[in-house]
This record gives sequence, structure tokens and C-alpha cells, in this order.
Amino acid sequence: MTRAGRSPGASGTANGYLDRSNQPFVSLLAILPALALYEIGTQFFTTAAMHGREQQVIAFSELRQFFHFFGASGRHLPAMAVIASLLAWHIAKSDRWTFSFKTLIGMVGESILLSLPLFCFGYLLARFFPLAATTHGHHIRDHLRDMVIMSLGAGIYEEFVFRLAFFALVSLLLRDMLRLHIGFGYLLMVLSSAVAFAAYHYLDPTQHFDPHVFAFRVMAGIYFGIVFLIRGFGVTSLSHISYDLIFTFTQLL
Repeated sequence: MTRAGRSPGASGTANGYLDRSNQPFVSLLAILPALALYEIGTQFFTTAAMHGREQQVIAFSELRQFFHFFGASGRHLPAMAVIASLLAWHIAKSDRWTFSFKTLIGMVGESILLSLPLFCFGYLLARFFPLAATTHGHHIRDHLRDMVIMSLGAGIYEEFVFRLAFFALVSLLLRDMLRLHIGFGYLLMVLSSAVAFAAYHYLDPTQHFDPHVFAFRVMAGIYFGIVFLIRGFGVTSLSHISYDLIFTFTQLL
């Protein structure tokens, strides 16, 4: 266990874990291995990288375009933005610079559990509204390494864009400028980010619109928005990663 200090008796309570795992600094530590693996993977180990090309999740590419618009360039700028944002958020909250390995392990376990309801949503949607055919198992086997690496990036950068950044901007507009009631503001934040999250996937020219897939992505966006409001960025990001990885590997069965 590594930490600078702790309040007496905090580590033995459920509230202690919930509070610590919600802190931006702890969220950063929780996602840091996935962030590093994605950066290394996209630079050296994807199929595209091995052929001198680049493959990135769309959210990463859009973030880099955003920085380029303001004259900043660099391959690792999106990763630096995630790190800097979480550190700035932590400093603004005046949280203590402490962490526990038990908390980080708990966040991983919690995130796996929180990813499971999405499979229930998907099952119910497919049960009542049959989905179009999805990726075949042999295609996933051929591109498994790429899909694992992309899953890591999607969980980090999509949650960074559509939950952390989007919520901050919409909160500024709805609550601070328009003075809307906090409950109504949260509702609009969750719903608008969910629709934007679902629509964003069609920036990929290989994606063809399917109303059932779109509906599932909206539900997933709502779910991740609620998880973000309750459990913070780290657990939400890891839950997204967990869902994508579990989904990928179940397609091999």
C-alpha cells in the first residue's frame, strides 16, 4: 500500500473506498496502465503500425485535430490532455495525494461488474428488436490484437470526450450560464452526451447506420453517463474498457 497519509479508519469502510476511487488522481492511476498500453500498442503493435500506417480510435484523432486547430501538434497530446485534465481536476478539488493498491484493484473488479448490465441491455434489445449481423468470429480472430488495443483507447478517450469534457462544457452552459435546476441539468447532460456518443461512431466511414445499434449506443451512453456522475471517471472508463474487451472475446466463442 502506497500513500502519503490517510484519515483514521477510512480504509475499512465502504464509503472510504467509494470516496477514494472517485478521486481524479486515483482515476488517473487506475487508467494509466491502459493509457500506456494503448499508446505503445498503436505505435508499434497494431497491424497498421507494422505496415507504417496509423490506426487510432476516432476520439483520439478528433482530439488531435482539435489541438492542431489551435497550433499544437504532437502524437501524444491527447494522452497528455487526459493526464493534465485529471490532475487539474484533482488540484481544484483539493483532494489528498493518496492512493491504495487495494482501491485500484477494487476499481477493476467493480468496473467488470458494472460492464455486465450492458450485456443485459444488448440481449433485451436483440430479443425484442433483432439486430443486424455483427462482426464474425473469424474476423475478430484475424484482428484480435488490434481490437484489444482499440478497446483500451475507446474506453479512455471516448469517456474523456463524452463524459468528462462534454459534461464539463454542458454543465457550464446549463447550470452556470442558464441557471437551470441541477436535476434537469444532469438529465440534459446525460441524454445529450448519449446521443452525441451514438452519433459520433458514424464518423467512421465503415459504419453503416442501423437504428437498433444506434439505440443500443444511446442506452450505453446513458448508462455510462450515470456511472460517471455517481462513480467518477476512472470507474466509468474501466467499465467501458471491460465491456469492449468482454464483448470482443465472447465473439470468439
